[in-house]
Amino acid sequence: MMRFWQEIGVDLGTATVLIYVKGRGIMLREPSVIAMVRDTGDVKAVGDEAYRMLGRTPGNIVAVRPMRDGVIADYDLTEKMLKSFVRKVVSGAGRFFKPHIMVCVPSGVTEVERRAVLQATREVGARKAFLIEEPLAAAIGAGVQIAEPTGSMIVDIGGGTADVAIISLGGIVVSESLRIAGNEFDEAIIRYIRHKENLLIGDRTAEEVKMKVGAAVMVRPDDSREIEVRGRDLINGLPKTIRVATEDTVEALKEPIQKIADGVRRVLEAAPPELVSDVIDRGIIMTGGGALLLNFDELLRQTTGIPVVVAENPTDCVALGTGQALDMIPVLQDALISDTFLRR
Repeated sequence: MMRFWQEIGVDLGTATVLIYVKGRGIMLREPSVIAMVRDTGDVKAVGDEAYRMLGRTPGNIVAVRPMRDGVIADYDLTEKMLKSFVRKVVSGAGRFFKPHIMVCVPSGVTEVERRAVLQATREVGARKAFLIEEPLAAAIGAGVQIAEPTGSMIVDIGGGTADVAIISLGGIVVSESLRIAGNEFDEAIIRYIRHKENLLIGDRTAEEVKMKVGAAVMVRPDDSREIEVRGRDLINGLPKTIRVATEDTVEALKEPIQKIADGVRRVLEAAPPELVSDVIDRGIIMTGGGALLLNFDELLRQTTGIPVVVAENPTDCVALGTGQALDMIPVLQDALISDTFLRR
């Protein structure tokens, strides 16, 4: 029998939205940004086009991130943004082509936040909507055999949240969701440069610093790199250029990174001894864009004494796992939340 729907997985991230279409792979990867006319609420741009407007819009247009800390901060704008993205990837139109959509959410979301995501997904036109917790999706996308009776530890560091979990038998046994991740790293760099150099830089500049010269810890002498940074001098208000080194980012990121490392230790302390033994044997798997920060894996290894590996293609793991989970509903039935939740 021919199916009149598509199956798609959505990584609805604070910084980036990724959409996986079954049989076609990841079809969309765009910033979680929407630009709208302030007075009328009309959508001006979404995704890449809207991201280029951040900090550069005239008075009557505002570019915003409708997701915050991994959850919906502005329901209406999130719905408009998601609708636009889904239209870009779903072929066909009309009531016969409503997709089945699996969306990932941080492991610590409240019931209200779950309802908001499910409702937005249904409003987009989903025939059937499911939610999966981020560490579970990340594990599936990283190739972990989650149905096995052995423990696997995932540390997923996205834009708004860092999710730490130990998984066994198709579900999460112990987890912690920290609202400290990539965006907090950017803010820490902004604060550090403002305090040390009296220089104000923007979010996009901070992100560039993090990606090009950022590190969690210095391990080798050749880890040190430099980047030229432009901003506004807070003393005289004029433009100013400075150089920022990797050592500066290590100092700037010390506090948020330590909070994530502490979260990893707490999850290990709360886990059953048998599962901790499995984790020691199999190592900790890091996923998400934050896993690409230089030497973050080494810092976690030093903190825990357990081997740490960065998953292949870490930024895509959650989106891939969210899409693949649509084929694993019988295995995951106790871990998933479907739109029947809305009717409770």
